[in-house]
Amino acid sequence: MILENTLPILLSRLDFAFITSMHILWTPVTIGMSWLLFLLEWAWLRSGNEKWYRLQRFFEKLFIVNFGAGVATGVTMEMAFGILYGPFSQAVGPFFGNILGFETITAFMYEAGFIGLMIFGWGKIGKGMHLFSTFNVALSSSLSAMWILVANGWMQTPTGVVLKNGLFQVTNWWTAIFNPNFDIGFPHMWIATLELSLFFFAAVSAWFILKNRNADLFTTLLKPTLLALIVITPLQIFIGDELGREVAADQPTSLAAMEGHFHTYLANGEPDTSWNLIAIPDVQAGKNLFSIQIPHVLSLLETHTWNGVVTGMDHFPVKDRPNVWVPFYAFRIMVAIGFFLFFMALWGNLLRLRGELTAEKLRRHPNFLRLMVFSGFLPYLAVWTGWWTREIGRQPWVVYGLMRTWQGVSHMSVGAESLWFAGYIAFELMVWSGAWYFFSRIIKKGPDLDSPVVGSSDTAASGGGIAQPSFAKPTLEKTR
Repeated sequence: MILENTLPILLSRLDFAFITSMHILWTPVTIGMSWLLFLLEWAWLRSGNEKWYRLQRFFEKLFIVNFGAGVATGVTMEMAFGILYGPFSQAVGPFFGNILGFETITAFMYEAGFIGLMIFGWGKIGKGMHLFSTFNVALSSSLSAMWILVANGWMQTPTGVVLKNGLFQVTNWWTAIFNPNFDIGFPHMWIATLELSLFFFAAVSAWFILKNRNADLFTTLLKPTLLALIVITPLQIFIGDELGREVAADQPTSLAAMEGHFHTYLANGEPDTSWNLIAIPDVQAGKNLFSIQIPHVLSLLETHTWNGVVTGMDHFPVKDRPNVWVPFYAFRIMVAIGFFLFFMALWGNLLRLRGELTAEKLRRHPNFLRLMVFSGFLPYLAVWTGWWTREIGRQPWVVYGLMRTWQGVSHMSVGAESLWFAGYIAFELMVWSGAWYFFSRIIKKGPDLDSPVVGSSDTAASGGGIAQPSFAKPTLEKTR
């Protein structure tokens, strides 16, 4: 008998989970914020309002720190694939080699090139070209995320391949790329990046208003941010519900773990339609030791019918069931955060309707501002718990139904694995602490309100503005 969770395998899984959890702190903000930077710059060029320019330049600094941390932890994750999951990397090579190759080209050539123009191009290229660069940073970062979700979605619902001679060989690229999980999993993740970044903007704005520092400037930003959130937050809840229905159809063991749903039918033969609000799962016993249930809600959520049948854990062998504790509670934390963020968007827009969204009047609502600052951290936790639900719910498979996790893990000694784990922890914490050091310095300093606006007459007078071509032939004055 093969033990699927020996200590080295467990260490490899924990190590990769830690590396992924640290990396996913940075990349969603890069994706979402790049679109918001584009909109800020576009608003400045369209209206001529200097406030949008100051805000763009301020958040661009935070974006740069975030992008650097994302690159550093991303390279580490690429290493971890080969070191910790060597057999898996080899087996999925015919598919992942192409997909991750596209992702690398998108991120390290397309995105990185335009980021260079966006950061260093101020005053050196035209305003229109700079806006075009910022737009391409946003587009390329989203495309990069798309390829990652293609790969991860395929691990959840592997289609378009055959497993032959230990390799996943592609038989249909279209169905492999546009696998069932990707179709809804990518929109769910992409909207999450926007929601996270919008709350990042809102939290920073609320903090400055609360401290009465540049309050008018950040109130200007808070208004459209709250307006966008009243659209994004319910949209994310709707897409999340659609993704849950997809998981119910294609990964029933994962759905059963997320809901702590052990029995498909009750003792009287009727479908078990109850949704567990909280529970104490006992996987070995195949039941919940304690639970608070709401009848019919599970069927309504997963089948949109009153008594629809939802497949429980009892339909699958014990060896094919995932851990229940982590997906069950991680899923509930994510959902609770999603509804809380929707509530914050409603609250903010209610203040708008009452005419309270001015710097002076907002300070009469310190609890709203404090909760908005706190809300800036919640989307990070939602991304974490959502990702844990997704990855642990897929277990014990690394490629669902085709390759078990222990088959994909590199078989190293406990000592070797522990050494890698300690090294990764040290590196990731160094990146994390460094990023927060620069974040705090940038926020403490605040927006630069003194430097001339790029392209203004003051900029030209101080030597800035659009650079003149160095190859221009000098003209001697006639008086000489």
